[in-house]
Amino acid sequence: MKLIERYILRRASLMFVATLLPLLGIVWVTQALTSINLVTDSGQSIFAFVKLATLILPSVIPIILPFALVIGVSQTLTVMNGDSELTVLNAAGASRVTIIRPIMILAVAMSFVSFAVDNFVEPYSRMAVRKMIATAHADMLSAVVQENTFRKITDGLYVQVAERRNGGVLRGIFVADTRDPRFEMVYYAREGAVDEKSSALVMKDGEVHRKLPDGNVSVIRFESYAFDLADLTQSAGQANIRPKDRDLPYLLDPDPEDPYFKRNPGAFTAELHRRFSEWLLPAVFGLIALVVSGDARSHREARIHPMVTALLTALFIRWASFYASNNAENSIAFTVIMYLIPLVTGGLAIRYLARNKSLEIPATLGERLAALRARLLSRFISPGTPSVGGGTSS
Repeated sequence: MKLIERYILRRASLMFVATLLPLLGIVWVTQALTSINLVTDSGQSIFAFVKLATLILPSVIPIILPFALVIGVSQTLTVMNGDSELTVLNAAGASRVTIIRPIMILAVAMSFVSFAVDNFVEPYSRMAVRKMIATAHADMLSAVVQENTFRKITDGLYVQVAERRNGGVLRGIFVADTRDPRFEMVYYAREGAVDEKSSALVMKDGEVHRKLPDGNVSVIRFESYAFDLADLTQSAGQANIRPKDRDLPYLLDPDPEDPYFKRNPGAFTAELHRRFSEWLLPAVFGLIALVVSGDARSHREARIHPMVTALLTALFIRWASFYASNNAENSIAFTVIMYLIPLVTGGLAIRYLARNKSLEIPATLGERLAALRARLLSRFISPGTPSVGGGTSS
């Protein structure tokens, strides 16, 4: 690799990393905060939340990485053009390959990174997240024995205890169970305890109120009553495994006895083709950035900022890819479209580069955007405000 190519690769890589980290941080925080209630309600520690948030990170990398790449590359080339570096390269007789080669090395490398994360790292992290969430739901049974707390264990089941004593003895137990639509059950007990296997809540000296839909209520007193928790703990402790949670070998040869596969086998096929098609997006977005901002332009030539054009194009392609993948499990035609989107876009970009053409927003649209920008600036910049050139407006 030539010196100038290493220089371009280094600048583009630094700009890419500088773009990727803030984007990952923002998306990571928003995703992690959606799970904070689960961690706090189940009595988990701050370390459990940090672990859960870290496991969420691989799921956002394949989505953010292509956009960080197109922003970083287009911004790098735009700055180089502003500093007349691209013009100097053209004047020195350097071909466009000098610019294309380092950018595509970075883009192809990020495609392989996206493939590895999407097929191997993300499934592992998703499985770990689901198991952690399932464990948190199961651990919630022990969290309810905290004093003076009213906890929702699952939909339709609430538990409260007034006092916790040594030996696991609970005092003042209240259980409301409305999971069965045929009747509502309310349990009161003077004391009780959860057995060692967490399979039953044994209550002593209490009563059961059973309310039917017609309003009739029956009351039964008991000396000892075992409230069954086995089904609850088993269902809470099991993770609901979906196609996105599976690794690549499993998608290539799914288990025919998998309950999810029996219900919706098309989801596994769609997920497999999504992983085989979307990993190409970083390379395609790198080509788009080159087409938009890889040529030398005069400073006097009015045009929309190349990064805006590249980002809007990338957003449209990503939206089309999402739309096709979401509908692929119901239609084979969308499976074909999933592959056509990156291949056709990449082919058109290569054709543009081979013919030394550039991609721009249409002139009329560019003029409208420029006029809109001027109107917005005129509203916020009052008369007498110093202009860019140092003078004042009249």
